[in-house]
Amino acid sequence: MLLIARPLQFEANKPIIVLRKEDADELGVKALERVEIKFDGRKTVAIVNVARKVIGKGEAGMYASLFDQLRLKAGQPVDVSPAEPPSSIDSIKRKMAGKPLSKDEMRAIVEDVVGERLSDVETAAFVIALNDHGLSMGEATALSTAMAETGEKLRLGKKDVYDKHSAGGIPGDKTSMLLVPIVAAAGLTIPKTSSRAITAPAGTADKMECIAPVEHSMEEIARIVRKTNGCLVWGGAVDMAPADDAFIRVEYPLSIDPLLLPSVMSKKKAAGAKYLAIDIPTGKGAKIKTVGEAQELAKQFIELGRNLGIRVSCTSTYGEQPLGYGVGPALEAREVLETLYAHRGSADLVAKACHLSGVLFGFKGMKNGEAYARRLLSSGRALAKMKQIIAEQGGDPSIKPSDIHVGGQRMKVESDASGHVWWINNSTITQIARAAGCPSDKGAGVLLRKKIGDRVAKGDVLFEIYADKTQKLNRALKVAEDSDVMGVGDISNMVMLTLPEEREHRRHFIMER
Repeated sequence: MLLIARPLQFEANKPIIVLRKEDADELGVKALERVEIKFDGRKTVAIVNVARKVIGKGEAGMYASLFDQLRLKAGQPVDVSPAEPPSSIDSIKRKMAGKPLSKDEMRAIVEDVVGERLSDVETAAFVIALNDHGLSMGEATALSTAMAETGEKLRLGKKDVYDKHSAGGIPGDKTSMLLVPIVAAAGLTIPKTSSRAITAPAGTADKMECIAPVEHSMEEIARIVRKTNGCLVWGGAVDMAPADDAFIRVEYPLSIDPLLLPSVMSKKKAAGAKYLAIDIPTGKGAKIKTVGEAQELAKQFIELGRNLGIRVSCTSTYGEQPLGYGVGPALEAREVLETLYAHRGSADLVAKACHLSGVLFGFKGMKNGEAYARRLLSSGRALAKMKQIIAEQGGDPSIKPSDIHVGGQRMKVESDASGHVWWINNSTITQIARAAGCPSDKGAGVLLRKKIGDRVAKGDVLFEIYADKTQKLNRALKVAEDSDVMGVGDISNMVMLTLPEEREHRRHFIMER
């Protein structure tokens, strides 16, 4: 059927065509089914939306990306005909029925996701099926491989490439920004591609962006790494494991995370990693609640890594409070620079970064790697390397902690009791920081003044809230006032919290990459 092309000023992550209901009926297609569009020797498949009024009879309304793909001009005729659904849909139905999928089936699904041949409903069906029926190790291996191979790869021409990943779940985790210059200063190659925040106050890319540009092409990343041994860049700026973005769009609103292992490992495979240290924050305030859960997750990461040709070592770390004191892009970036310049910093931040650096040094056969990492930090070599990385990424290598802008609107929250800090609610700290404007407002966040075990007198400042706008500061303060943020008490009083509470406690879904 010949229809007149009409551009629509809408964007979508799928090629979408909007047909008048009468034209859709004549073609024999319904909403979310597919049509093939041909124009001037070019052809593509698009997903159908049906309208009764917006589009005129005989018109084909096309979203901007589809219109550009076919290189059309308004008013040109296009040939539209029904198209067969991708064969991968049958594989998705098999998984929905609880049946295992082969390597080829996994590959076909990923290729159709990347090629935008599946609707959001079909992609969601696949993700939900994985959540309901799980992934065998064979399926996880096939999925990770397909995700890595259907995107760009970082090619450094080096045999030994090192990497680090955190399973996430605690606010203020700025380990990568300290670990990368330490490891690179030792002469190891560590190209760290990181995410922006999904549910956290700040992803590593959000923090590093306060110091230097993080959006670079694959060629630029390779140049930076060859020059400095390391980088701290945003993985979303390159087409690395692109299927993962489509899967995350489904996982996040449903609060499910069945693709954690393939998501992480596909990107490490695409980055060329041969050695990988995985940090698994563990505790009641983290994503992973118990050491037993951490051990099971570690076993899966190690086995999947072995199947992908990556040696993996996992460490369960204390996850019942934020790491360091700053929570939020600028506050965390400033704390990292303070640690590098002073050659010391928050004890837990330094301990974690140096331990995980030592794990990577251990792959190279080095003994006492953690002590060596501390020497690289205390000698200033890590700072010198960080300055080099900043310069190569396009930032100012002379930047000081005081140069980093933090929110001008601030509020101190004081303790109404004396004693010691018994506990800190990680999810509430995260909610306060995001209410203050994180991660989009780089200067927003929370600065802890007390941590677990610290002595507190009545009236002492427990934490400060930073924001760029008064409205957001007030919103964050209300979250703090309506929530249990810190538990302060004396050892002689064993009451931690009076239960039940009238206010509702919502589960905070954590999803980080």
